[in-house]
Amino acid sequence: MGQYVAASPGCGKTHLALALGVEAVKAGRSVYFATLADIVSSLAKAEREGTLRERLRFLCRPQLLIVDEIGYLPVIPGGGNLFFQLVNARYERGAMILTSNRGFSEWGDVFGGTVVASALLDRLLHHAVVVQIEGASYRLRRHAELMPDNNRSRPITAPPPAPRRRGRPPKARSTDTEANP
Repeated sequence: MGQYVAASPGCGKTHLALALGVEAVKAGRSVYFATLADIVSSLAKAEREGTLRERLRFLCRPQLLIVDEIGYLPVIPGGGNLFFQLVNARYERGAMILTSNRGFSEWGDVFGGTVVASALLDRLLHHAVVVQIEGASYRLRRHAELMPDNNRSRPITAPPPAPRRRGRPPKARSTDTEANP
């Protein structure tokens, strides 16, 4: 039901999300794309105007909602709760793609608290595919030598753990050279 794309700046998160959105449109699906800042701002405006329910309904209509740039800009006070209302309304009803250069451990800082971050992650990751892209910035590829070492792109999270082996352990091989003349 969802996809989360995490990578350092310039590694192609938005490009990948848009490409998936284009393919969804080609397949006859409805798609809406916006940054997290724009979505939260529109929800806050609707709340002030007394039209939050209608705005949430509007954002729940598309079959695919792409939320770009999670964590690039600070979320306004109360914005985490507003975004949670949207995620909760779409939960198991519509697909979402999210992009971010922030690891999940930083979502408490992004959304104004660990309680709302945990609730968001619980719903967003339940049926999600998490894609982590590692690499240097595409936009800075010609000028990488000008960037100080502490500003160069690096992975935002630890690599995933090695897959666990199922079943019985393999039989030990004999190292006895006399058995094989």
